This record gives sequence, C-alpha cells and structure tokens, in this order.
Amino acid sequence: MPKIKIPRGNPSLDMTPMVDLAFLLVTFFMLTASFRTDEAVVVDVPSSVSDKMLPDSNIVQVTLDTAGRVFFNIDGAEVRRNTLLKMGEKYKIPFTQDEVNEFLLIKHYGHSISKMKDYLNATKGERARMDNNATGIPTDSLANQLGDWIAYGRLAAYNKSKDIKLKYAIKADGRTDYKVVRKVFDTFGKYNIYTFSLITNLEQE
Repeated sequence: MPKIKIPRGNPSLDMTPMVDLAFLLVTFFMLTASFRTDEAVVVDVPSSVSDKMLPDSNIVQVTLDTAGRVFFNIDGAEVRRNTLLKMGEKYKIPFTQDEVNEFLLIKHYGHSISKMKDYLNATKGERARMDNNATGIPTDSLANQLGDWIAYGRLAAYNKSKDIKLKYAIKADGRTDYKVVRKVFDTFGKYNIYTFSLITNLEQE
C-alpha cells in the first residue's frame, strides 16, 4: 500500500508589527530621555560606604574643585529665575528676559555676580574658557556671595510654595583644601543650615 505523504507547510511569521514596536520604543526613549548638560567643573569625589541617595528635586548643590573654587546650582526653573532676579536687585544688575532664560539652562555657576551678564551672553566655547579661568563664587566674610545665593534661593522657594523644603548638598573634590570646605560649612551655619549631604562615590564595605 503506497505511503501517503502529508504536505509540509513552511510556517511564516509577519515581522511588521515587531518592526513597528521597535520604532515605537526608540521614539519613546528619544522623547523621554533627559540629556546630561555640560558641567562647568568636574570633581573627583571621595569614596564612602553610604548608600543614601540624593532627592530628585529641590536641591541646592555647592561644588568645590581642587583649586578651592566654589560653584553653585539650585533646582527648579521658577526658583532659579527668582533667585537670579533677587541677586540682580541687590547688586543693581538688570537682567533681560533672554538672559534669565539662558540662566535656566546652565548647570553650575562659579563666578562673581558682576560677571553674570557677560557669562550669559557668551557662546558655549567662550563659557568653557570662562569656567576654566573662573575664580569661584566669593565666600569671604566681606563679600560672601555664596550666602546671598543661598538666602535668595531659600526665599524664592518659600515664595513659590511654603511646603517646599530645600535640601543642601556639597560636592567637593577629595583633594580640596579643608579650609575652603570649612568656609562653605560656616556659610551654611550662618543661615542655620545644619543638615546637608556630602556627595561621594559608593564604595563596597
């Protein structure tokens, strides 16, 4: 009796939906990703075994490099805007709307307030050169501009919402002179800021 051959079919899989899914995922990540902005100064922070994470918002960060230069940054567009305007009022420096908008885009600032307008109107390359030659925000007792930035930042956050509680962090290079770090500590103490974070690299116990 002859054998009956059963015809074999070649299974096929329509890949069109998979291609569409891949493009959707790529588009999603492109639209939701936040690109890291260029930092004015790069520091090599010391290591520690602490695994506490910084909060995601309402952070005031003071950065110190090996030369002891002080850089300042504060979160929140509205808070940043009002902080800059208050600094302009105190030091009689009027800022245009374009300059204010430009200030919202920079990460850290490490110059005297007198150089702010030149910094905001400079090109990206010019800013990089200015950052390399920066002297840092003054922290001496006669002209403690870091204290002014902290005070007006706190006021701007309070005016936005009385429920906002700013968190403070210091990011210092491991080779920074302790005397400079101490000046930042003293500035914090002047404004009754006794709770703050020291940013470090995680080290295994």
